Amino acid sequence: MIKTSQRRIVIGDVHGHYEGLMTLMEAIAPAADDQVYFLGDLIDRGPQSSKVVNFVKDNNYACLLGNHEQMLLKILTGENISTPAMQAWLYGGGQATIASYEDANIPDEHLDWLKTLPLYIDLGDIWLTHAGVDPELSIFEQTAEQCCWIRDEFHGIEQPYFCDKLIIIGHTITFTFPGVSPGQLAQGQGWLDIDTGAYHPRSGWLTALDATNNLIHQVNIFNNSIRTLPLAEAVVQVEPSKIAARRSKQRA
Repeated sequence: MIKTSQRRIVIGDVHGHYEGLMTLMEAIAPAADDQVYFLGDLIDRGPQSSKVVNFVKDNNYACLLGNHEQMLLKILTGENISTPAMQAWLYGGGQATIASYEDANIPDEHLDWLKTLPLYIDLGDIWLTHAGVDPELSIFEQTAEQCCWIRDEFHGIEQPYFCDKLIIIGHTITFTFPGVSPGQLAQGQGWLDIDTGAYHPRSGWLTALDATNNLIHQVNIFNNSIRTLPLAEAVVQVEPSKIAARRSKQRA
């Protein structure tokens, strides 16, 4: 297989798993002219969030704001934060993030960098965002609530949001979609989800997409296994009707 140079590499939710990320980066072996993008959720749940943030920041890799970064910023830099909101973040992985910093002190340098993370990155034929978009809103109306948090309203769209761009997302673990197994990617109408649940005991797979060569690189954080396979072999198509049925069942 001939690989094209100047790759565009997109990495899914790391969630504090620094050692797994280092193994994945070794497998990818990005060259100086490769473009590397992170979809957000660098932090929480895993044991080394501080090292993950340092690595991405110090290498000047592009990174999106994920819902976990948004929660951290809201809790640590916001005003009038409620106790339930604080507890929700800590329970959702924030406690592990705090513990990963010396003296449980997240430095201003990291907080200031997290504040700069964008909600989306437009690469022309590819559009990166953490969670998705509200299909009822224009691009200019999308906020962090949509780009960092949305799920079924986006996953269940029957027509692509863009006619000329593939939306690549993380946020929702792929095996939670009907018919998708741990480690597989999920694809719907105009979108591709590469969050394979690195932290989750059912999976452990951390995924990077080489969007230039349509290759998937994966490392399993639990057993350190590594694999590379064509994108077509890793993707499962998700039917919008099944997402709609799931939404109806949840509302019942």
